Amino acid sequence: MKIKDKSTLIIAILIPIAVGTLSALFSGNMSIYSQINKPALSPPGILFPIVWTILYILMGISSYIIYVSDSPYKADALRVYALQLFFNFCWSIIFFRFNQFLFAFLWLIVLIALIIVMIYRFYNISKLAGYLQIPYLLWCTFAAYLNFMIYRLN
Repeated sequence: MKIKDKSTLIIAILIPIAVGTLSALFSGNMSIYSQINKPALSPPGILFPIVWTILYILMGISSYIIYVSDSPYKADALRVYALQLFFNFCWSIIFFRFNQFLFAFLWLIVLIALIIVMIYRFYNISKLAGYLQIPYLLWCTFAAYLNFMIYRLN
């Protein structure tokens, strides 16, 4: 990957980090995670901000690759990216602030579908941009398992 514009890359990385940070702020008291019944495969709460920071950085790099591409399809790909980022933003608010575990699970299923569409569109423009989103898809799939089990247990 050749970096054409460092400031654009930095902005592309900061956008998903800012979205994630704002979502966490609007989500309110996330300590509910320590208070609710969780499935056996639940990771410790400290792991979540670490993983999400890495995923947001990968999202930013991937979106940068698409943004600087010469593809005539980049606008459509970036619209899907923005839409999935909106769904990502809302999920933690639905889950943590409103404790709507079933609705959050259904919202997450839509987010996963959007991530799959985004990966497909990114991959068609840049294989690397598509591949960089696979950890995000895997983590959200795992999150869906956790979300569903938390709904069942609580």
